[in-house]
Amino acid sequence: MSKSAVWSLRNALFRWLIGLTLALWALSAVIVYVEADYESQELFDQSLEETAHLLLSLAEYEVREHGSASPIIVAVPAERNHRQYLLYQIWDVQGRLLYKNPGAPDQPIWPQAHSGMRWLDGPDGRQRVYASWSNSGQLQIQVAEPVTHRKDISHRFAYKLSGFALALVALAALAIWWSVQRLFRGLQQSTGEVASRTPNDLADVSLAGVPREALPLLEAINRLFERVRRAMEREQRFTADAAHELRTPLAAIKTSLQVIQRARNDAEREEFLAALGVSVDRASRLVDQLLTLSRLDPLYQRSKGLELRDLATLIGEALPGWREAAARHQLSLHGQLEPAVCALNADAIPILLRNLVENAMRYTPAGGSIQIRCGMQQEHALLEISDSGPGIPAAMRERVFERFVRLADASQPGSGLGLSIVRQIAEMHGASISLGDGAGGRGLCIQIRFPVSQTTMQIS
Repeated sequence: MSKSAVWSLRNALFRWLIGLTLALWALSAVIVYVEADYESQELFDQSLEETAHLLLSLAEYEVREHGSASPIIVAVPAERNHRQYLLYQIWDVQGRLLYKNPGAPDQPIWPQAHSGMRWLDGPDGRQRVYASWSNSGQLQIQVAEPVTHRKDISHRFAYKLSGFALALVALAALAIWWSVQRLFRGLQQSTGEVASRTPNDLADVSLAGVPREALPLLEAINRLFERVRRAMEREQRFTADAAHELRTPLAAIKTSLQVIQRARNDAEREEFLAALGVSVDRASRLVDQLLTLSRLDPLYQRSKGLELRDLATLIGEALPGWREAAARHQLSLHGQLEPAVCALNADAIPILLRNLVENAMRYTPAGGSIQIRCGMQQEHALLEISDSGPGIPAAMRERVFERFVRLADASQPGSGLGLSIVRQIAEMHGASISLGDGAGGRGLCIQIRFPVSQTTMQIS
């Protein structure tokens, strides 16, 4: 059988958070860069336009004051590379070049330009070009800005943005790691607490500091511990009670054997052999009932499904045998059976019926009667067994369901397990059980009500 791969929730959570953080930062950086580039293009265009109008105003003033006979190349510092920054030309209305800066060509940057802004491909690459006429209409300026200048500025901004983003991602990774460690600290404490337990230490796991999402799991573990504690206590009590109860029939068997060994004649030996048989039968019955109780353990119950059965049919199948047994005890047994369909365990219900009927036969004196009745009552399937025996005092009617509890004045031998088995089977079915007086206030009447769903009632 292949073993499923073990994975770490903490590492997976850390990786997912880091991955989402990086994705969000990358998306944010791209959006910021695109938006900033768009805004910067507008600013560059505005700056280019303002520079052009300023130069055009200066050139127009120079022409008015001094005239223009030949092109003037404006002197600028030699260390400036104007071909990478700004090129401009000023033309008059006759198409003569009046001013330009170093690097600007002698031919128009934008041939046959009127006014406006556009991208042009020049000998040195792509350029942003702006052209405008003066107010007098005598001079035109053409200004060109290489795209490399704008790209250099955008790239410097992108590098700074990337460096800032990486620094923040590193800080975010540390913060996420610390947060994940802190969140899992409560689970680590609970894990360590459970790991350090001994097999007999079934105390509840502490829920202090546990996150709300992990609380249902730990509460389920605590409920499991509670069930295991109860099962262990039940087994320990069951073992102690069984050992105590088995001591009596085993001692009787041993005594009978010793007496048989000292028997003086065959008559005495036969008498003590009969007593030995009674002791063996009592021990066998006790062992059978102990085994029945062990099979009815709650863990075993869940493995047995309930199915729709007619209680009257199950009773009717066993009724002839019970009547023969009742006749041997000089008792009359009557059945009043009406259909009672409900969810029953086909293995457990015969055990319940047998214990109830055998108890009634054992404690009802000769000449008495036993009545078995079943049928539908409101939303329940009712089983009722009454007898004309001595009954059970009201003060003891709850205690007789406990294991190995018998009435102090009980005249018949028994183990005190019959009614305990009956109640456990009733609980398996979600049924309620009650004890009362028999007919005419004499004897005992046991009523068991099995729940019936609406669907079951329709089928019935």
